[in-house]
Amino acid sequence: MAYVSMGEAHRRITEYLNRFCDAVSYQDSSTLCRLLSFSSNSPPLLSLADALNVFQVHASSLIRQSDKFSEYGEILAHLFRSLQSYRFGNLVEAYLAFEKFANAFVQEFRNWESAWALEALYVVCYEIRILAEKADKELTSNGKSPEKLKAAGSLLMKVFGVLAGKGPKRVGALYVTCQLFKTYFKLGTVNLCRSVIRSIETARIFDFEEFPRRDKVTYMYYTGRLEVFNENFPAADTKLSYALQYCNPKRERNIRMILKYLIPVKLSIGIIPKDELLQNYNLHEYTKIVQALRKGDLRLLRHALQEHEDRFLRSGVYLVLEKLELQVYQRLMKKIYIIQKLSDPARAHQLKLEVIAKALRWLEMDMDLDEVECIMTILIYKNLVKGYLAHKSKVIVLSKQDPFPKLNGKPVGS
Repeated sequence: MAYVSMGEAHRRITEYLNRFCDAVSYQDSSTLCRLLSFSSNSPPLLSLADALNVFQVHASSLIRQSDKFSEYGEILAHLFRSLQSYRFGNLVEAYLAFEKFANAFVQEFRNWESAWALEALYVVCYEIRILAEKADKELTSNGKSPEKLKAAGSLLMKVFGVLAGKGPKRVGALYVTCQLFKTYFKLGTVNLCRSVIRSIETARIFDFEEFPRRDKVTYMYYTGRLEVFNENFPAADTKLSYALQYCNPKRERNIRMILKYLIPVKLSIGIIPKDELLQNYNLHEYTKIVQALRKGDLRLLRHALQEHEDRFLRSGVYLVLEKLELQVYQRLMKKIYIIQKLSDPARAHQLKLEVIAKALRWLEMDMDLDEVECIMTILIYKNLVKGYLAHKSKVIVLSKQDPFPKLNGKPVGS
């Protein structure tokens, strides 16, 4: 931290105060955003923090000395205290001061008739979430209970309430909703998303199409993930496909995040992605799973799930992928059927369970006939195979017309 004289510190603080007040007076949202972006670690904000640490208690008196500054005294005093603590790495103290600043700013925003400061409010919402996450890490490292992100969620709900009304400010509600989603997903309290979703999707004051595209994409991504967790794959497909379609093509990281969930959904409804897609977006964890589905190779599927188990568990798609086993069994049976049709066309529709068991043993999947019969029963029940089981003769008799129905974009068993 470079040495700063008292005079230089006074100049930097006064300059910041003038820029803040001018930005509000002239409704200059872009300047106000830059003045509030803590996490950017911009040189001007860092130099201001150094000046505040030199000036110490004199900064608040500097605010009170001028009518121009004192109008926003409560906002600025809390902001300065937060910035000072942030510069010193005292993240919990920085969060507490920023929370007070955010409450004061939201109250001021409520009093402004127009929506000119929406982008600045977005910055405040983003910063409170990021700062809360950092503060919780500090608390955890000190052996204390992390609680700031939960508090940030409460503040974000307050902001949502301010925006959830008639008038031009309501277009900001979806951005705040997305910040709430990120908060709830981080906390593991995704059930809290439901009330916000109801407000967005059922309230008459909101027209989804009037929201900015960026926010609609983020919203569809998170609600799509929720549908994946609920195993509502058609809805998940619709929402995640929307997010992919309208995502900025230059944002490859965001596209990859969407595909991490969309690919398991597509696989679950019988749609297999091209190899180029997996390569282009570095989604190699799905390569062997796709190969297993194409080949009907149960061993390959299980090895792929085991190899990337931690990654799939963290993203919450492991159980979705595990259920692809039924489709793999279907493809294996289809391969056996095709081979038998070539050698004995007249009896192709009659598959002995022993033949299926041999194919599984070749794949190092040792099963007795009772286990094979159980799996065949499930495949028939789930409409992945058309036919019936002849229990006494240990044969599955396939329908001569379309014995292996395609899913056609529908979940297994629907």
